[in-house]
Amino acid sequence: MNEIVTYHPVGHIHTPFKDIEGMPIQPTGARRVAGTVVINETCREGLKDLEGFSHIFLIYQLHLCRGYALQVKPFLDNAMHGIFACRSPKRPNQIGLSLVKLISVEWAVLHIEDVDMVDGNLGNIRRSISRNLCGSPPEGQVIYRFVMHCPT
Repeated sequence: MNEIVTYHPVGHIHTPFKDIEGMPIQPTGARRVAGTVVINETCREGLKDLEGFSHIFLIYQLHLCRGYALQVKPFLDNAMHGIFACRSPKRPNQIGLSLVKLISVEWAVLHIEDVDMVDGNLGNIRRSISRNLCGSPPEGQVIYRFVMHCPT
Protein backbone atom coordinates (compact mmCIF):
# COMPACT_ATOMS: atom_id res chain seq x y z
CA MET A 1 0.00 0.00 0.00
CA ASN A 2 2.17 2.86 -1.27
CA GLU A 3 -0.44 5.56 -1.64
CA ILE A 4 0.58 9.19 -1.66
CA VAL A 5 -1.52 11.29 0.68
CA THR A 6 -1.81 15.01 0.12
CA TYR A 7 -3.63 17.67 2.05
CA HIS A 8 -4.22 21.34 1.58
CA PRO A 9 -3.63 23.59 4.59
CA VAL A 10 -6.81 25.20 5.93
CA GLY A 11 -4.95 28.13 7.43
CA HIS A 12 -1.88 29.38 9.22
CA ILE A 13 -0.93 29.09 12.89
CA HIS A 14 0.72 32.21 14.30
CA THR A 15 2.77 31.58 17.44
CA PRO A 16 5.59 33.33 19.31
CA PHE A 17 7.90 30.50 18.20
CA LYS A 18 9.54 31.03 14.82
CA ASP A 19 12.01 28.16 15.22
CA ILE A 20 12.53 25.16 17.48
CA GLU A 21 14.76 27.07 19.92
CA GLY A 22 12.79 28.15 22.95
CA MET A 23 9.65 26.26 21.95
CA PRO A 24 8.00 24.28 24.80
CA ILE A 25 8.81 20.58 24.62
CA GLN A 26 5.81 19.51 26.69
CA PRO A 27 2.25 20.87 26.87
CA THR A 28 2.74 21.95 30.49
CA GLY A 29 5.46 24.36 29.33
CA ALA A 30 2.96 26.03 26.98
CA ARG A 31 0.29 26.92 29.53
CA ARG A 32 -1.23 30.33 28.73
CA VAL A 33 1.10 30.89 25.73
CA ALA A 34 -1.14 32.75 23.25
CA GLY A 35 -1.39 32.40 19.50
CA THR A 36 -3.83 32.76 16.64
CA VAL A 37 -5.01 30.68 13.73
CA VAL A 38 -6.05 32.45 10.53
CA ILE A 39 -8.32 30.31 8.39
CA ASN A 40 -8.08 30.46 4.60
CA GLU A 41 -11.01 32.10 2.82
CA THR A 42 -12.04 28.82 1.18
CA CYS A 43 -12.48 27.11 4.58
CA ARG A 44 -14.03 29.85 6.74
CA GLU A 45 -17.54 28.45 6.41
CA GLY A 46 -16.33 25.43 8.40
CA LEU A 47 -15.88 27.54 11.55
CA LYS A 48 -19.65 27.69 12.17
CA ASP A 49 -20.44 26.66 15.78
CA LEU A 50 -16.78 26.09 16.74
CA GLU A 51 -16.90 28.85 19.37
CA GLY A 52 -18.99 26.59 21.61
CA PHE A 53 -15.98 24.39 22.43
CA SER A 54 -13.35 25.04 25.08
CA HIS A 55 -10.53 23.13 23.33
CA ILE A 56 -9.62 22.12 19.79
CA PHE A 57 -7.02 19.85 18.25
CA LEU A 58 -4.73 21.41 15.65
CA ILE A 59 -3.15 19.12 13.07
CA TYR A 60 -0.17 20.76 11.41
CA GLN A 61 2.99 20.24 9.42
CA LEU A 62 6.28 19.83 11.31
CA HIS A 63 7.93 21.82 8.53
CA LEU A 64 11.24 22.48 10.33
CA CYS A 65 12.03 18.79 10.88
CA ARG A 66 14.33 17.01 8.50
CA GLY A 67 14.49 13.24 8.49
CA TYR A 68 13.16 10.91 11.14
CA ALA A 69 14.24 8.28 13.65
CA LEU A 70 12.25 5.21 14.65
CA GLN A 71 13.77 5.28 18.12
CA VAL A 72 14.56 8.40 20.11
CA LYS A 73 15.62 9.40 23.63
CA PRO A 74 12.98 11.84 24.88
CA PHE A 75 14.00 14.91 26.83
CA LEU A 76 14.37 14.15 30.56
CA ASP A 77 14.58 10.40 29.87
CA ASN A 78 17.63 8.14 29.70
CA ALA A 79 16.11 5.31 27.67
CA MET A 80 15.39 4.95 23.97
CA HIS A 81 11.73 4.61 23.00
CA GLY A 82 9.90 3.95 19.75
CA ILE A 83 8.92 7.15 17.96
CA PHE A 84 5.22 6.27 18.18
CA ALA A 85 5.48 6.18 22.00
CA CYS A 86 6.99 9.69 22.12
CA ARG A 87 6.17 13.31 21.32
CA SER A 88 9.34 13.80 19.28
CA PRO A 89 8.82 15.69 16.02
CA LYS A 90 11.28 13.41 14.20
CA ARG A 91 8.44 11.31 12.75
CA PRO A 92 8.15 9.36 9.47
CA ASN A 93 5.26 11.63 8.49
CA GLN A 94 5.94 15.15 9.67
CA ILE A 95 2.52 15.78 11.17
CA GLY A 96 1.97 17.38 14.57
CA LEU A 97 -1.07 17.27 16.82
CA SER A 98 -1.73 19.69 19.67
CA LEU A 99 -4.65 20.29 21.99
CA VAL A 100 -5.10 24.03 22.53
CA LYS A 101 -7.57 26.12 24.49
CA LEU A 102 -9.98 28.03 22.26
CA ILE A 103 -10.35 31.55 23.67
CA SER A 104 -12.52 33.10 20.96
CA VAL A 105 -13.48 33.04 17.29
CA GLU A 106 -13.50 36.38 15.46
CA TRP A 107 -14.58 35.90 11.86
CA ALA A 108 -11.65 33.93 10.37
CA VAL A 109 -9.30 34.22 13.36
CA LEU A 110 -9.16 31.77 16.24
CA HIS A 111 -7.56 33.07 19.42
CA ILE A 112 -5.92 30.18 21.25
CA GLU A 113 -3.76 29.41 24.29
CA ASP A 114 -1.45 26.59 25.40
CA VAL A 115 0.47 26.91 22.13
CA ASP A 116 3.34 24.40 21.84
CA MET A 117 4.14 24.53 18.13
CA VAL A 118 6.15 26.74 15.79
CA ASP A 119 4.54 29.23 13.45
CA GLY A 120 3.37 27.38 10.33
CA ASN A 121 0.70 25.79 8.15
CA LEU A 122 -2.44 24.34 9.65
CA GLY A 123 -3.62 21.12 8.08
CA ASN A 124 -6.88 20.69 9.97
CA ILE A 125 -8.90 21.46 13.08
CA ARG A 126 -10.83 18.93 15.16
CA ARG A 127 -12.98 19.87 18.11
CA SER A 128 -12.15 18.26 21.41
CA ILE A 129 -14.65 16.00 23.11
CA SER A 130 -15.14 15.19 26.75
CA ARG A 131 -13.20 12.23 28.08
CA ASN A 132 -16.53 10.93 29.33
CA LEU A 133 -17.69 10.52 25.73
CA CYS A 134 -14.57 8.73 24.53
CA GLY A 135 -13.85 6.77 27.69
CA SER A 136 -11.44 7.32 30.54
CA PRO A 137 -8.48 5.16 31.53
CA PRO A 138 -8.88 3.09 34.70
CA GLU A 139 -7.81 5.02 37.82
CA GLY A 140 -4.01 5.18 38.10
CA GLN A 141 -3.36 3.58 34.70
CA VAL A 142 -1.13 5.45 32.25
CA ILE A 143 -2.39 5.08 28.70
CA TYR A 144 -0.86 8.16 27.06
CA ARG A 145 2.78 7.80 28.12
CA PHE A 146 4.86 10.07 25.88
CA VAL A 147 2.05 10.28 23.30
CA MET A 148 0.85 13.59 21.81
CA HIS A 149 -1.78 15.28 24.03
CA CYS A 150 -4.54 13.88 26.17
CA PRO A 151 -7.35 16.14 27.38
CA THR A 152 -7.55 16.43 31.15
